Formats: sequence, structure tokens, C-alpha cells
Amino acid sequence: MPTDFLTLGIRPEINELLRTHGLVRPTPIQEQAIPVLLAGKDVIAQAQTGTGKTLAFVLPILENIDPKKPYIQALIITPTRELALQITTEVKKLATKLDFNVLAAYGGQDVEQQVRKLKGNIHIVIATPGRLLDHLRRETIRLTGVSMLVLDEADQMLHMGFLEDVERIILQTSHKRQTMLFSATIPQPIRSLAAQYMRKPVDIRVRSKRITLDEIKQMVVETSDRGKQDTLCRMIDLFRPYLAIVFCRTKRRASTLNEALITRGYESDELHGDLSQAKREQVMKRFREAKLQILVATDVASRGLDVEGVTHVFNYDIPPDVDSYIHRIGRTGRAGGTGLAITLVSPRDRRDLQMIEKGIGMTIQKRTADGERITGTPTRKTLDGKPKTQDRASRPGRGGAASGRSAGEKRSPGKTTSSEGTNLGKAAKNNADELGRREPAAKKQAPANKKSLPKQREKARTRTLTNKRG
Repeated sequence: MPTDFLTLGIRPEINELLRTHGLVRPTPIQEQAIPVLLAGKDVIAQAQTGTGKTLAFVLPILENIDPKKPYIQALIITPTRELALQITTEVKKLATKLDFNVLAAYGGQDVEQQVRKLKGNIHIVIATPGRLLDHLRRETIRLTGVSMLVLDEADQMLHMGFLEDVERIILQTSHKRQTMLFSATIPQPIRSLAAQYMRKPVDIRVRSKRITLDEIKQMVVETSDRGKQDTLCRMIDLFRPYLAIVFCRTKRRASTLNEALITRGYESDELHGDLSQAKREQVMKRFREAKLQILVATDVASRGLDVEGVTHVFNYDIPPDVDSYIHRIGRTGRAGGTGLAITLVSPRDRRDLQMIEKGIGMTIQKRTADGERITGTPTRKTLDGKPKTQDRASRPGRGGAASGRSAGEKRSPGKTTSSEGTNLGKAAKNNADELGRREPAAKKQAPANKKSLPKQREKARTRTLTNKRG
């Protein structure tokens, strides 16, 4: 088995660049894909998010680019602007040291500035379908010299209705090109696209024991539509995430929830399609630097995002299908890390939940909004795993004095009473300790220039309690 990138066929110069960025051992998808791509074969690669897919196609591209040829030799197509920018950042880390010129072309940028750059010697273009077609219509870009074509997150391009655009782009490239298709899932329309435009592709699949990553603990919390905000805040207070992404179904719901979280004292911001590109980049910069604790996002805006240190994902609105669920929770537990994914489920969401459980081949652990495990028997377990038995009169909402409150006493939204704090405190401590043990791994992955991350992490652990006291 290969133990480093040299044994995969990567030349020493690039291998040294990888080592300077802390990349020493290839991931399984890199081990399987790189030798095949270096041999010039087409590839259909299926692997979960966070497994190192980007380097699996970037490294073979860098090996084959000829800097003396003054035209576009590699084209990487992505479904979203954020993913295009993210891949561009990764490519530039290596390409600039090798005298390769890279251009990102996506909506929200100055088109004329892109046109000026395209007049230079650009070797690699990372683009979204819409902006690329715009350049083709303007005749400001030529793809006839493209010898390497990558379709990244192909299933998401299908979901977003980009397949016809992608086909138009493919037809502008050389028929002698090498085509690489990378995706977390490979639905039938993607297979049909591959059959039409790829030459005897090698099928590579890298999966964990289950469809979703084993490193991600999954949990369902039952609540009501009206009580979702309070339940979400209770979960944030309980698990104290370092960085968390909260997914909403629509842009309006994301904006409304973000405003509510800010009002309650959380360090939060929103990410969705109504924001300008400059604002979206600003939000992501703050989130990557841990200046935000919570990012409230829609599915489309967050496709393919790879942010180090995301410890929790909250599905405020249940995902519409299994693939979306996999993509959402894949924002945590990346590159060997661990994470927790919590889905808030109202009574009307139960059918969707059953569909997701069937799709991932497992039953997800269920809790009440107060953290009790739902077992279908009178005996329930709290989050710390200890059995808890209550009579009907003492259960919250049953008319009795619950959790140490006198009858008629109200609880402030998002806060727990002292008795509830006792019941949940052990669980929170266990979970916080567990996440604390995970953090050194995330710290190792963090860029060297983030010397303040330990202080930021400690701040993230305590700021919720501080805000509440304030």
C-alpha cells in the first residue's frame, strides 16, 4: 500500500510542497484515483465529502500541465461560487510555486476583470457553469486546448439543473480530453452523462461502512414548528459547538433565524443566494477564522464547503432527500475528524425522516427537546446514558411540577431551569469533554498562521454562557 505521494507517482517537487502544507499521507480516494489519472484514463470517482477528493484530481492536473503552452489546459467545473473559490485557493497554494497561472470564473465577480486575465497565459480555469457559458457567448474564452476536464460535485450540478449547461460546455472541449467525474453520489442521469462523454471510465468507489461517515454521530430531536428556535438554542447551549452550521430550507427562513440568534446573543451570520459575492466571501472569511460561532445557511449556498473545525451540523429544517442529508452532515467529521449532526423534527417531518433512515440504512437515535432518549417504553435514558424514570404527573407538559418548577412557573426561552441543568449537565460535560478530546486533531489541521485559535476555541466554549449572564 502506498504510504506517501511519491509512491503514487507525484514528482518530488510537488511532494515537498505538499509536505510544507502538512500533507504527507494520501487518503483512500487519492491512493486509488491518482495512479489511474496519471495513466491518462477517464475516471468516475464516488467518495463522501471531506475525503480529499480535490487533491485527487488537482495533483494529476499539476503533473501534466505544461507551463510553456500559453492556453487553458485544465478546466474544473463546480456547481457553486463558494466551491469554485475554495478549489482555486487550494490549487494556487501549489500552482503558483510551479509557474502555473490559475483563474476562477464565477458569478458576482467583475466580468471585465476576468476578460483581461483571460488574455494572459492561463493554464487552469475553475468555473461555475453559468459564468463559463457567459464567457463562451462573449467569445472571451477558448476551450479547444483543454486536455483535462473535471466535473466536481456532479450530483449537485444535476440537482441544481446544470446538466444541460455542462453538456454545452463539454462540446466546446477537445474530444481527446481526459474526463474526471467526482461526486458523493452517482445517480442514473450522471451515469448517462458519463456514458455519452467519457471513454471507458474507471469506476472508483470509496465508501465507509455506512453511506454516511462513521465519524459523524447522528441524532434526531423531536420538537414542534413553533418550538424550533427554543429547541435549537437549547441544543447549542447544551453541546457548545466550536463552529456550527445550521441548515434552513429557504433564504427567508435562514435570514429570520439568523436575526433571532443574534438577538439572543449568539455570534451568528447567514449565507444564502441573496447576498452579494463580496458579502458571502466576507461571511466565509469570518467563519473560517472562528470569528463566528454559527453559520446559518441554505443548501445551495453551502455546497462543497470545507471548513476546518466544524464540530456540529444542525438541520433546522429536515433535508428534502437522502443526498441532501448526506451533503449537509458531511460538513462536519471531515478528513478523519469527528462531529455531531442534529436534525430537528416536527410531527409533519416524520415521513421525510423515515425516508432518510431508509436511505442511509440505519435508525437515527431520537431525543426529546429536553434531551431524553425516546425508547417507546416508560423508562427513558438521559444524554449521559443513565436510565431515567418519571411518573406522568412529573413529566414536563403533563400538568405537574416538572423539573423542579412550581405549577404555573414559566421558563425563559432557550434556557434551562436549575433542575433541568442538573439532568442535562452531566450529558453536556460528557459531550464537551468528548469534543475537547477531538479538538487537538482539528488544531493540527489548522493553518499555521492561526496562532490565536486556541484562545478563540476557549472563547467559543464559554461565550454562550457569558452572553446569557450578560
